[in-house]
Amino acid sequence: MRCPFCKEDDDKVIDSRSTDSGRCIRRRRRCLKCSRRFTTYERAEDAIRLAVIKRDGSRVPYDRSKMLEGIRHAAYKRPVTAERLERVVDEVEEFLVASFEKEVSSQTIGEKIAAVLRRVDKVAYVRFASVYRQFEDVGDFIDEAQDVLDRAADEVPGQGSLFEGPGEP
Repeated sequence: MRCPFCKEDDDKVIDSRSTDSGRCIRRRRRCLKCSRRFTTYERAEDAIRLAVIKRDGSRVPYDRSKMLEGIRHAAYKRPVTAERLERVVDEVEEFLVASFEKEVSSQTIGEKIAAVLRRVDKVAYVRFASVYRQFEDVGDFIDEAQDVLDRAADEVPGQGSLFEGPGEP
């Protein structure tokens, strides 16, 4: 395994655990060159054999890493752990496996990601939605943010408000 920091291929596994009901192995590693630690996950490669139908009609193989990368960008500098982001992707994958056999539209995947992110972190959700739904102007962005505010009943405990006004922490 290549170190994501120094790119050397010399590491030591310091902890291995089964996660996700035994469907995944989480390994904590330490690079022997730069001594930094990183986490890897091992999954069965043939778990999902779906084709994703893109907006232009083309079909591409499902790729978990693309979904995770998009969610990471949306949650950049947010108090959401990497493990929580992995669980978001796991939840979306479980939905895809249970609901589709061969093909799924990218819109369906995006809507499911947005629904899960909305529960996890409102700011990450609005960021994801702004890219995924291709907002044309600031008005679209404001409408989506207002919708998040209007649905405050769905608020996740411990999650701050989307916009903090005077007198709010």
